[in-house]
Amino acid sequence: MELKIINDEGKATSSVNASDELFARDYNEPLIHQIITAYLANARKGTRAQKARGDLDRSHRKPWRQKGTGRARAGFSGSPIWRGGGKAFPSSPDENFSQKVNRKMYRAGMASIFSQLVREGRLSVVDAFSVDAPKTKLLHQKVKGMGMDSVLIITDTPDENLALSSRNLPNVHVVEAGQEDPVSLLHFGSTIMTKAAVSRIEEMLS
Repeated sequence: MELKIINDEGKATSSVNASDELFARDYNEPLIHQIITAYLANARKGTRAQKARGDLDRSHRKPWRQKGTGRARAGFSGSPIWRGGGKAFPSSPDENFSQKVNRKMYRAGMASIFSQLVREGRLSVVDAFSVDAPKTKLLHQKVKGMGMDSVLIITDTPDENLALSSRNLPNVHVVEAGQEDPVSLLHFGSTIMTKAAVSRIEEMLS
């Protein structure tokens, strides 16, 4: 499998050999859906809380006598069927939403996503990607000059200038190889990887 290497103008200058196992795999939609669902679920926090009938600060006096009134039986005004009553099955603050995905499945799903990006022409490789100073304008001009609006940049080493320059660009996100996630890969319109990052990802996902 060959990936095209582009320059600062977005034009292909050469190519680099890449793993067919990672960049030429068949599209597996059910598997991709599963790893994305698990990723989003694992990011959830159980911060919501509802009150059960025992948590309400209400009188436990019977609202009316059991028989003879013509009304339905009622024993407590905080019943779940009453307005303002407690919840029958309340949400707990420590609720766990996490889902487990096997390592082999996750690697296969990521490879399927990378392969689809290549088929759609949304993945490009550069020899190196950097800016001279931590300025948003410099990074914006460089990305625009390459003909891209929404882009995920995957580098092989941390770059402080890139990280600082991308903070105020909502459509540009910079990550180090190994920190990319399935949601970001599908969310951004284009993905740029450095040549060294391709090798690192091949080692991690092979």
